[in-house]
Order: sequence, then structure tokens, then C-alpha cells
Amino acid sequence: MPAFDPVRDALNSPLSPSHPPPSPFTRPQEAPHYSSSPLASPSIGKRATDLSVLLNDDPPPLTRTPSSRSASLAHLPVAPESPERTSRPSSSSSTVNGARTATRPTSSHGAMAPPPPPPPPRTAYQPKKRLTPAGSVMIPLSKAEMEQFQHFRGKGSVTLSKRKRSPSREPDEDRPPPNKKLIGDTGVVVAHYNARPEVGVDKRVESPIFALKAFNNWVKSVIITKFAHPALQNSPNYSRKERLRGKVLDLGCGKGGDINKWQKANARHYVGADIAAVSVQQGEQRYKSLRGARPEALFLALDCFTEPIGRALPPDILRTPFDVVSMQFCMHYAFETEAKARCMLDNVSRYLRQGGIFIGTIPNADFLLSHLDDVDEDDHDLSWGNTVYNVKFDERTHDSNFGHRYWFYLQDAVDNVPEYLVHWDPFVKLAEEYGLLPIYKEPFGEVFQESEKEFRQLLIRMKVMNEEGESNMTEDQWDAANVYIAFAFEKC
Repeated sequence: MPAFDPVRDALNSPLSPSHPPPSPFTRPQEAPHYSSSPLASPSIGKRATDLSVLLNDDPPPLTRTPSSRSASLAHLPVAPESPERTSRPSSSSSTVNGARTATRPTSSHGAMAPPPPPPPPRTAYQPKKRLTPAGSVMIPLSKAEMEQFQHFRGKGSVTLSKRKRSPSREPDEDRPPPNKKLIGDTGVVVAHYNARPEVGVDKRVESPIFALKAFNNWVKSVIITKFAHPALQNSPNYSRKERLRGKVLDLGCGKGGDINKWQKANARHYVGADIAAVSVQQGEQRYKSLRGARPEALFLALDCFTEPIGRALPPDILRTPFDVVSMQFCMHYAFETEAKARCMLDNVSRYLRQGGIFIGTIPNADFLLSHLDDVDEDDHDLSWGNTVYNVKFDERTHDSNFGHRYWFYLQDAVDNVPEYLVHWDPFVKLAEEYGLLPIYKEPFGEVFQESEKEFRQLLIRMKVMNEEGESNMTEDQWDAANVYIAFAFEKC
């Protein structure tokens, strides 16, 4: 007998031409007798593959031992037919070696019953409950790892095998970590700043506190000119020919409100990071709209109070240190806990060169506590303010230098978000552990007094005052300006 060939046998009829297949309307008892072997057709010598032949034909007479198995299914037992089922569609059967073999059931009129319906189609594998997200199964290689494998010298295989065995939970070095679900006070702050619209330059003059916002920008310009410009000019990357100088790290960059100041400072590189992703996108759009020469810029959505920036910035950016780190109106959010404050200071100091400058603006804790002391002791509403701003503390006293919370409102700027006191002396002591020494600290009012003459034209150009020296700010706006101080540290 030729060897079994499923392709050949499927293309040829398994039955002898002299015995055509039965009609579906033929009664079982009238069905013709087929070849005596269910495995081969004697006329064509081919192995049968039709399942009906295996099920319905009589097996050939064989002499075999009791342990041998029949090629048909006649050896399988069939349950006896119950009398109650006589009125239902019956099944024809044949007897082979004393056993009954069932055939397709028939109806009460003797016709063949239709075949059973096909099984339902299988659906694709779609688990409803996953222990890990689908995207975590495969982690793409970072740019640094790609370069490592392109210049393979015996170390790349170790890195790849580690990634296969246990995918790292740390983000790749060349891209920011995935956004996490922010809860608590951090979530409130992020939601607030993401929801703030970017109104554009033309619409800013319509703000009811436009003069106060202009004054705050003037203060930032003063400390950038006084402290950041010399640090950039003394940068190892300073180029007299190109007049491009140094690198700037702007932590808490928001919507990129200071990018034009760093453009005027002729910074060569600018990195802006902020926890509010929507604000970062708006800041990047503002950067692209700048006219003239502009610094090379990179924007990141990053919580620099809980995550090291070294994990998010590309290695080529970190290869040379920063000359200036700036944190404007945001550092106080880090003082919710000591861990956040330390993470913030580590991000400031780790990639700041020796002699580099750390500048910023924060609420004045002494000013806020003095107003808190003025609140009557029997008054449980620990709040004060005017038509421009309002401050409300959760508690009068706090047993730690961290986590002393209050809620701050500033018209057309801050919509009642949680903030934390930055006690100056403990902050200075903590900063010393990271090699940062204070060189400047003044309330905004004092900054104005000492720098008004030197930067008078800038005050006029920014419309903080007119040509006659008259202020465009109201008394309530001046009071609100005193909430803040400006500072500068040097990396030793």
C-alpha cells in the first residue's frame, strides 16, 4: 500500500468510482454497500481519508490478537436506546462484530436530519483583567543602547539579557518617564496650571492685575541680569565669536514665560521642565514663536520634586553641567515633605557646575507668619488678604519645617491652590548639604528700591510705571507683591 499522503489523498476521491456516495435523501437501510475496507478503495488503490468511510463502512475481516485496535470506531460502546425516545428522531445503526455503530440520525419520516451547526467561531485573545499593561511586555531600546549595540564590545549582551529577564521599571535615559496619576495637593496644583489658558501677548494687557504681573517679570529680569548673566559669561562653553554662552535649567518652567529672557541673555542651551504637561506643551509653542536667534531648547513634563532629572534628560545634555538653574514661583511646592525638598535640591545641585548660580522667587515666610500672628487668637478663620490676593492657613502652628500648608489665591493667576511655607534659615542649612551657599535674598519691595534707578527704563518699557515715575500698580497690588522674595545661591 502506498504511504499515506494527506495532500494527494485529499485531492483524490477516497471511494471507488463504481460506488458513488449516497444521496442525502437515501434511507439508511437502502444505502449501497461500500468497499469492505475503510482504509483503501480497491479500484484505485488509494488510502481513504473521508471520515464517513471510517464511520460507516464495515471493517475487513482481520485475524488479530485481542489487544489490537480496530481501524473503525466499532469497538466503542454505544448506550442502549431508551423507549422514551422512540417518538423522537431515530438513528440508524449497523452491527459490527456484535457491537452497534451509530450513523447520522433520521427524522420520523425517514429522511436524513440536517448536520449539526458548526461550532461558534473563536474570538481573539482579549483578556479583561491584566496584571501589567500591554505596553510593558516589550520595552524599546534607548538611543544610548542602540549606539552601544552598534559599537558592540562585549557589554551589550548583558544589558539586553537583563531587559529580557526583568523589564526595568525605571524610564529610559533619553525620554521622560511615563505620566503617573497625580493625587492629593500635587494633583490639585497640576490640574490648576494645566487648566490656565495661554492668552497670548495681546490679551495679557487686559488682565486686571497686568501691572503686578509686569512688576513680577521685572524682578525676575533684574535677578537674571545681576546673577545669571555673569554665570553664563563665565561658562566654559562661552563663545565670544558667536556670543552664545552657557546652559540654563529652568525647573518649573510653566508655560515658558521666561524663555525670552534667556534668549536675550544669549544662552546657548535651555532645558525647561514642569510637572504640568499641558503647560510644557504651551511653553514649547511659545519657544517656537520666538523671532531671531534662539537657544537650543528641550522641554520635559517631569516632577522634579520626586524624580531625578538624570533619568529623563538625554546623556548628551548631561555631559556638560549647567551654568544656571532657575526656579520661579514654584520651589515652595517642594516643601510639602523633606523628601521632596531634598529631591529638588539634588536636581538643582547635581548637574550645576562649580561657581554656577541657583536663582529663584518664593513666598516670604516671615511676611506670611507676621500676618498670621495678627489674626485674633479666638478666630478660627486663619485668613487675610485684599481685593487682589487671599491667604488661608490650615493651622496656626506646625511642628515641622515642612508641610505647613496654606491656600493661596491671586486674582487672574492662582485659583486657591495649596502651598507650603519655606522657612529661610532651615532652607539655607539644608541647601548647604548640597553645596549651595546663599549670596542674595530680598523681598520684592527691596529689590525695587535698590534697582529702580539702574533698571528704570525697563520699568517704563514693561509698563510698571510711566515716564513721570508714577506707578501703574494699585496699593493692593503692591501689598500682594510683598508676599514674595528673590534669592540667589552659588555652587561651591
